[in-house]
Amino acid sequence: MTEPDETYDPTRHPDLLRWMGERQDAHERWAEQTSFAGVLDFTPASLGILDELIRETANSMEEVTDQRMTPFIQGAIWYVGEVFCRHQKMVWKYIPDIVSGELEPFFNAAGETSALDHPCVGAPDDPESYLYPLNMLRRILLTEDEVGNPVEETLSSIFANPFDEDDEDDGEELDPTGGWG
Repeated sequence: MTEPDETYDPTRHPDLLRWMGERQDAHERWAEQTSFAGVLDFTPASLGILDELIRETANSMEEVTDQRMTPFIQGAIWYVGEVFCRHQKMVWKYIPDIVSGELEPFFNAAGETSALDHPCVGAPDDPESYLYPLNMLRRILLTEDEVGNPVEETLSSIFANPFDEDDEDDGEELDPTGGWG
């Protein structure tokens, strides 16, 4: 891991640029292998198709993590990010770890996965705004939250509210009785 200097541009990391070029070059072949080449057109509506493909490929968040280096998941990561970039006015970024300030090895295939070892997308002028496409693919397979409540996320719902926070953060007052009173 290395700490970037003050001139670091998260949109210009050489590994990020190389990966983006590779993914763009491989996109047509990737789409043809899904049998949905004609409808994977980078529109927000096409996220529903990718959502189904991910659910056919993996049954859990851990499976997506384990498969993150496969051509299919790599293509899916790039595709999701591109849809957000094209329709949410976001850009690709490779940002340092928010705690250590260091850059993890890009897609660290040899080591344990980190939430920050892969690229993200975010607002061009806001270093605090970022979403990880790999984590979006993982989230759609989550069936319940940390307290056991059912969760049903889709790539389309994430796209509709990309920075949606928990109910506690939306300005609404919480019911002090927890709904029991």
